Amino acid sequence: MSTYVKDVRVADFVRDVVERSHQVPVVVDFWAEWCAPCRTLGPMLEQAAEAAEGAFLLAKVDVDQNPALASQFGVQGIPTVLGFRNGQAVTRFVGAIPQASLDAWLRELVPSQDDKAVEQARDLVLAGDEAGAEEIYRDVLEADSRHIEAGVGLATLLIGAQRSQEAVQILEGLPATPEVHRLRAAARIGVGASVDPVAMRAALVAHPDDLDVRMELAGGLAARGEHQQALAELLTVVKAGPALRDEARLRMLDIFHLLGADHPLTTRYRRDLANALF
Repeated sequence: MSTYVKDVRVADFVRDVVERSHQVPVVVDFWAEWCAPCRTLGPMLEQAAEAAEGAFLLAKVDVDQNPALASQFGVQGIPTVLGFRNGQAVTRFVGAIPQASLDAWLRELVPSQDDKAVEQARDLVLAGDEAGAEEIYRDVLEADSRHIEAGVGLATLLIGAQRSQEAVQILEGLPATPEVHRLRAAARIGVGASVDPVAMRAALVAHPDDLDVRMELAGGLAARGEHQQALAELLTVVKAGPALRDEARLRMLDIFHLLGADHPLTTRYRRDLANALF
């Protein structure tokens, strides 16, 4: 065994796993000599621990020699692998999994330097230092443009600062998750914050058939949280014909994303949109 891999028994489990996991994540491999999948997974875990150079520790528990530990943690099949952080088992998997799946599981358990930087940025936001947080988020994204937590954190700051167009650009480069979808919708809606609805309404009175003006009005209303009025204006554009129909439809979908699928306005106007389109 190396510095990063250790055989653990009942007597040292609390010290070497539970207490140690307050300092660094600990991966516990429940295995047995006779288990063929264990002989496949074990070396993969050991190589990962060596490569991580202390970012996590690997504790190997032979279930034949330590049946009480296996029972305590509900091990019913081997290999069973648990991930410990802060004294608790926070994740597990059973069976020999492919290398890519193991790598993904370890990334969830073991925070990278970028992940730690994002946590620092979040602390700065809570302390009121949004400029410092923005700098850290941008540094992380420069190293990894698809780092979701950094992108979401930065976009949230930008939307709050009414810099929604910048947020749109950040979010377009991120993987599509439900949170990213919601923020994209919020950012696109936020772009309309500079529109003056009073001026647009006056312009619409003078030019009631001008769909561009109606779209601008809808954008300004949505950015101010007047969602029902915005949806009504956008539905009018959809019904008016093909010129701006698709853009108006997409803006309605943004509002639906922001409100949520169960919101009464979403339910009502999604039905109205479908009727207008089909």
